[in-house]
Amino acid sequence: MSKPATCKRQLGVVVPVGALRSKSGIGVGEFLDLANFAILCKKMRVGLIQILPVNDTGFESSPYSSLTAFGLHPLYLRIDEIEEYKASGGSLKKRLKEARDKFDKSARFSHYNVLKEKLAICRELFAFQKAEIVKSAEGGKLSAWIEQNSWIKQYAVYRRLKEANEGKSWKEWAEYNTVTAEDIDKLWKDKSLWEEHVFWVWLQEALDAQFSKAAQAVANAKIILKGDLPILMNEDSCDVWAHPELFIQDLSAGAPPDMYSPEGQNWGFPIYNWEAQEKDNYAWWRRRLAVAGKYYKAYRIDHVLGFFRIWASSRADYSSALGRFVPYAPVSTGDLRKLGFDKGRVRWLSRPHIPTGEIWDTLKNNWGGPYKDADITAAATKTFSKALERVGAEELWLFKKKIKGEKDIDTLGLHPAVVKYLHGRWHNRLFLHYEKGRFFPVWYFRESTAYKSLSQDEKNSLEALLEKRRIRSEKVWAAQGKKLLSVLVESSPMLPCAEDLGAVPACVPKVLSKLKILGLRVIRWFREWDKPGQPFIPFEEYPELSVCTPSVHDSSTVREWWEREADQRQFAGFIGVPSLPKVYNPGAAKIILSKAAGARSRFRVFQIQDLLHLSNRWYAADPAQERVNVPGSSNEFNWTYRLPATIEEIVKDKELLAAVAE
Repeated sequence: MSKPATCKRQLGVVVPVGALRSKSGIGVGEFLDLANFAILCKKMRVGLIQILPVNDTGFESSPYSSLTAFGLHPLYLRIDEIEEYKASGGSLKKRLKEARDKFDKSARFSHYNVLKEKLAICRELFAFQKAEIVKSAEGGKLSAWIEQNSWIKQYAVYRRLKEANEGKSWKEWAEYNTVTAEDIDKLWKDKSLWEEHVFWVWLQEALDAQFSKAAQAVANAKIILKGDLPILMNEDSCDVWAHPELFIQDLSAGAPPDMYSPEGQNWGFPIYNWEAQEKDNYAWWRRRLAVAGKYYKAYRIDHVLGFFRIWASSRADYSSALGRFVPYAPVSTGDLRKLGFDKGRVRWLSRPHIPTGEIWDTLKNNWGGPYKDADITAAATKTFSKALERVGAEELWLFKKKIKGEKDIDTLGLHPAVVKYLHGRWHNRLFLHYEKGRFFPVWYFRESTAYKSLSQDEKNSLEALLEKRRIRSEKVWAAQGKKLLSVLVESSPMLPCAEDLGAVPACVPKVLSKLKILGLRVIRWFREWDKPGQPFIPFEEYPELSVCTPSVHDSSTVREWWEREADQRQFAGFIGVPSLPKVYNPGAAKIILSKAAGARSRFRVFQIQDLLHLSNRWYAADPAQERVNVPGSSNEFNWTYRLPATIEEIVKDKELLAAVAE
């Protein structure tokens, strides 16, 4: 698809495809529902529809945990619109009806159960029409589609192997956990496996056809369809399995510690090997954008900061407290020697030192009941022998070099209180010594025992050195970000929109502006944080090259924020309407959303839940039930939001249509 003819200011709506409720779906939104949703948006004068990622994640409900960068999710397939279903004479009509009746009334959709049922029905349909489908794959329409989508071979082979291994990660497979391109090609051509490979090809071709049809319907309505490209890939994905050279798998991407996550966030995804990607001119990324460009006119670049630098931690750790930025201008052994730190003191700065007495005290104070001295002695002796090595004749101990992280500590069979203590001590260092002669200051280095032991002059000298490395790193990040994002911009006519939230380096907005990439401004977080009262930034001062929104999929809705989180008085004063009610209602929604819609930003987008609150009819009893995701939690609630009624019902709400259109 081509770039939008104009990039004029647009009002937009954000909705997960799975949230679309219709008379035709089976308990979950489907690609073809986007066509009817576009009609609703047209009536509301909404010019942009933004969806969450739609790649295959298997039975994992998070759309940001893909099994493939290219394949679409079977969850969003409308089975009775597949050609083979129509040719089957309706033999599966009863089963489809039973599935609809079973899942349709649920307030939120069951990702696992709906997907399981859909795949089972597709298996039955494939078996019924297998001869014709296989014939098509060997010289018909399906064969031509395979030629146009080279990624499908690796995906089909991977999916067959994953099912054969009961859904386990490829790292746990007994065979083919390490493969070459030749291995994959040999498996693809294996006649005994051909029908199973064709099944996955057939599913993906049907998904492609339906998504393309839906995307065209959105375009025909003169509405921009905006997709979402997660920057990272699941470790258990076809792409990491088939192209390990493109990733650094011994490091795990995440986010540094903050007030909400004191040990940081460890997402479990490998980071990219950009040097390897550069060797073939970023062909994998270019292919990814080409596939996305078949459907979208604009796209959200998830975690754009990761293109500049990524926070990465060792696979040996659970948390990311000891993470580091990659790339980074490191502190060297020579730098520390120049500051007067000899070998022993460099060790003091970079390796946790544990006093003997603290092990004994930890055991005595946290034994969990009556104890004998012999019990304490045995537990302490076990700790020293298994986990620690003594520093000469001092009453100080270091972790043994075989211990690489928190996970290793857990394998030693030590007393639970000691394990907890050692986890804390593992983090207690000023520097992370991650490679020979290379050091990175840990996030909370000023709270470390080593830092507190320094003289003020030593602290000043060290802080000056770290500031120089930060400035040097900013230049490295700016160069990398510009290089990588330029590849994305030049590879596709889609309009790029960056998610640039978090601890944003100073270089990021400059690079985004130069490349004409829109940034993201979330109203509740777009504030002057360094000023007293942390005032909100006026809407007229929002950058024109930005997307403005009052809420995102990882936050509460505007309603929940207003009633349970916001400083109502401050925000009401900010928008100049001090009389806003404390309990959210359509009147309050109209005032707040209309103010946001007046922002200077290119796109002003709203979650569908926030727009629905312009009408009395669509309020859930508990606003928390209207969230898409609660970060830091893993449950069946997350990512399963559904509209409170079908699109066909909502389009009849004239009060809502008029309120949004205003």
